[in-house]
Amino acid sequence: MPKVLEKDGFRVVIYLSDHLPSHVHVWKGGGEVRIQLGSVHIAPSLMSVEGKISSKDVAKALSLVKEYQKALLKEWRKLHG
Repeated sequence: MPKVLEKDGFRVVIYLSDHLPSHVHVWKGGGEVRIQLGSVHIAPSLMSVEGKISSKDVAKALSLVKEYQKALLKEWRKLHG
């Protein structure tokens, strides 16, 4: 599970065994948010929320992925072809 980004207490990972659609797992405290990465023309979107994480942190996780979308898509392609 390569950690691809860590910022403001959020840890963003891409699992090597993951599947399409391209997505990341964002961890904060005891919660996980899965976010679809979208594409150059499509913004990232929320897939699921698990565990204990506030709605404020879910919104921050989505904002973080939007901010780094291009780099995260590049990393997804590097790991998954």
